[in-house]
Amino acid sequence: MMNFKEPIFDVAQLAHVEILSPKLEQSVEFFTRFLGMEVTARSGNSVYLRAYEDFYHNTLKITESAQAGLGHVAWRATSPQALERRVEEIEKTGLGKGWIDGDIGHGKAYQFTTEDGHLMEILWDVEYYEVSEERRSKLLNRPSKRPDRGVPVRRLDHVNLMTSNPGKDTDFMLDTLGFRLREQIRDNGNVLGSWISVSNLVHEIAFMQEPNLVKGKLHHLCYWYGIPQNLYDVSDLMKDHGISIEVPPNKHGVSQAFCMYVIEPGGNRIELFGDAGYIITDPAWKPVIWEMEDVPGNGDTWIGTAFPESWWTQGTPRTVREAEEEKVVKP
Repeated sequence: MMNFKEPIFDVAQLAHVEILSPKLEQSVEFFTRFLGMEVTARSGNSVYLRAYEDFYHNTLKITESAQAGLGHVAWRATSPQALERRVEEIEKTGLGKGWIDGDIGHGKAYQFTTEDGHLMEILWDVEYYEVSEERRSKLLNRPSKRPDRGVPVRRLDHVNLMTSNPGKDTDFMLDTLGFRLREQIRDNGNVLGSWISVSNLVHEIAFMQEPNLVKGKLHHLCYWYGIPQNLYDVSDLMKDHGISIEVPPNKHGVSQAFCMYVIEPGGNRIELFGDAGYIITDPAWKPVIWEMEDVPGNGDTWIGTAFPESWWTQGTPRTVREAEEEKVVKP
């Protein structure tokens, strides 16, 4: 018999993500006009949004900032007791920052950082979306009507962070928060990327190597459609309206998900999932390990065009050098 470490089931899901944008209103328009999302609140220089099958008050917060990038990632615990247990473990790592009273859409939360400095929080109390009668769906298990604009995304799916040390950040999430390793890319034993989850999805979060060892970058935020055809529909729409499509409809090898990548007006990369690939029900799942030599043409893109160099090397915020190089390419 194999020996297994007792699993931790104290983190339930990805609750919401905050991104930063130097073009707040244009970013908001992108998510509402093209992806059909709804603004649920505004406060100061932040706007809160949700997709039509998100049950919470918001899953996205966009905050105006000098540069694009990540604000924070929020996780919901499985219970108030689970929240206290994870906070106790986080504090042992020295990465805890302390409690905040809450924000629009949720109650008190404990903030901490990853080893690389990405800001996160864990919480229990959330505000559920209250639908008005005119926006109520005839589907009783859907929080609100399918929007009549753009090609509406259905729910928040995952976030991918660029880091100077994917292996160290992965271990922190596994050991401290109870995530499980699903797939990983290695190069002679060195971890270049990890896909990890607390559910039966392949990932709610991934870590990718930042090639210049710059800390704390966002690679992308992903929303889910569930139907691959929607990727072609939204590509057609965005192409006609000048939205930058970095990777047209494609299929990953890692995760097997149908995907595409666009750059929203504030500069952040947004992934759209045509489906979520496969699901994991095996409690003794053995992580899938890719060697880097096998990834190009198989792990990154299984069906579709090759990924551009920018996908592997660029995240937000841009470094000064990256910004200057971009000016040369795009005068």
